[in-house]
Amino acid sequence: MEIIIILVLILAVAASCIKVVPQAHAYIIERFGAYCATWNVGIHFLIPFIDKVASKVNLKEHVVDFAPQPVITKDNVTMHIDTVVYYQITDPKLYCYGVERPMMAIENLTATTLRNIIGDLELDETLTSRDTVNTKMRAILDEATDPWGIKINRVELKNIMPPAEIQDAMEKQMKAERERREAILKAEGEKKSAVLIAEGEKEAAILRADAKKEAAIREAEGKAQGILAVQTAIAEGIKRINDAAPGEGYLTIKALESFEKAADGQATKIIIPSEIQGIAGLAASLKEIAGDKK
Repeated sequence: MEIIIILVLILAVAASCIKVVPQAHAYIIERFGAYCATWNVGIHFLIPFIDKVASKVNLKEHVVDFAPQPVITKDNVTMHIDTVVYYQITDPKLYCYGVERPMMAIENLTATTLRNIIGDLELDETLTSRDTVNTKMRAILDEATDPWGIKINRVELKNIMPPAEIQDAMEKQMKAERERREAILKAEGEKKSAVLIAEGEKEAAILRADAKKEAAIREAEGKAQGILAVQTAIAEGIKRINDAAPGEGYLTIKALESFEKAADGQATKIIIPSEIQGIAGLAASLKEIAGDKK
């Protein structure tokens, strides 16, 4: 019976000395209280009563959200900023033996670094330079935590909270800016509308002028064509008369008809050439003779 108990105790001790390190973890082994080794993924065996697992380290990337820290800008504005730090343990030994309470050390280091950086910036620069602040903080924290076996992958400013009166002033400023932009857009729209209306009226006036010009040209061309047709007809008549070789008597009669038309006008005095007067007298005598015979 005692042998069985001893065997059970031996098996229990042996089983307790078998350690399996899971993925993304590391074990720190101490022998007689001093650092002995770092176990990575796999199965390992402890020396009973001599070795012990001093610490189990998680090698995954960690995310820590620190509480808002009061900071003062260059233009003496107090605000609260909370940060998010993404870090990863790269050396388990340094992480265990490099610093006491690493998370508190990182939080304090983050707060002091943030105050130093924001202290060199004014309020407007702080609100518009998040990427710059993030980059500076990551570089400073990564360098400071390197002896602790910690690598800082990213640092983000989660919230920037100015005082209430500053927020009110900023909201009023943004409202005024929006109203200014609205007024500018409205003025530009009215300007474009006026320009378009003026251009439309200009084009309409040009079209009306072109229409009047075209009508006047067509009217003038019509009159010119009418005059040309009349003159052509007159010329054709004269040509035909000339081709017919009219006698002196016909020409005299036509002259008398012309003077008859002139006499019906408003003229008070008509001068008749002597040749036509003689012919007129001859015509009157012939008319009297014809009357006597009747």
